[in-house]
Amino acid sequence: MKVVFTNGCFDVLHPGHVDFLARARALGDRLVVGINSDASVRAIKGPGRPLVPQAEREAVLRALRSVDDVLVFDEATPARLITEVKPDVLVKGGDWPVDQIVGADVVLAHGGQVHSLPLVPGYSTSALVARIRDGVAGASAPRRAAGDLVASHLSEHLGVMSTLLEHCGGAIEDAGRRIVAAVTSGHRLFLCGNGGSGADAEHIAAEFVGRFEGERRPFPAMALGGSTAQLTALSNDYGYAQLFARQLQAFAAKGDVLVAISTSGSSPNVLAAVMTARGLGVTAIGMTGAGGSKLAALCDVAVMVPSTRVSRIQEAHGLIGHVWCDMFDAAVKG
Repeated sequence: MKVVFTNGCFDVLHPGHVDFLARARALGDRLVVGINSDASVRAIKGPGRPLVPQAEREAVLRALRSVDDVLVFDEATPARLITEVKPDVLVKGGDWPVDQIVGADVVLAHGGQVHSLPLVPGYSTSALVARIRDGVAGASAPRRAAGDLVASHLSEHLGVMSTLLEHCGGAIEDAGRRIVAAVTSGHRLFLCGNGGSGADAEHIAAEFVGRFEGERRPFPAMALGGSTAQLTALSNDYGYAQLFARQLQAFAAKGDVLVAISTSGSSPNVLAAVMTARGLGVTAIGMTGAGGSKLAALCDVAVMVPSTRVSRIQEAHGLIGHVWCDMFDAAVKG
């Protein structure tokens, strides 16, 4: 019997899901669907998700003719589940290229197949949720009079930081502890990002190699892509999407940590770096924004700043980096 496996949140099931699952089932004799638990959905989709609890999502999926079994997993990725199920065919939607599908290496290693199936245009759970929320907000939100630009920015900043504390404090602490444990035991910290996120990567790395607020010895941290020669040579010879991944292959080892920063969560070179890190046994920590579920879904732990505005997300990323530096210095001092 040929077993097919796919996974997802399946929050607010729509016709696109039904079509995808039917085509996945047609690739074998039995379709097993892994679904993220409620806690896992929140970790990769942000606060307010899922809209439908895991027991109800599981019940609806089991009612579909194409689905033979449903398994719930608590982790951000289905890596453990895929290892246990050992499917003959691994399937994801067309927005996931094969080289970004978690578990593809496991399935291919035992002679299985991995497919990225085209999606039916026009269907998206995230877009559906956004339409619902925009409709509610548009009906209930008071009109804001044109006011002081400074006050507007500062007020919005405070709102994002307050929500960050409420919903992301656990993820920030979890990521910080992983960084502390790795670097204090002799492993290295790598960071990567583009533009402002690249500047954040260099900033955090400098705090480890130099110091944060207290005097201490230097520790190994490296912002990938910082060398002009490597930036131009690797981009020219291997393509910009492989810039960070190629450097990780050269310098990283099992037990190290990668902090992958992308406000959108969809930067190809950052996603490629995370997949390379996973293959090397490097812990992957993501920093992204409210729409960064793709990056979050590939990382061991991710902090999703509750905003879609790039400036607010980057401000939060800087603060989070300083929190991690403070956690590290406290651990070293202790």
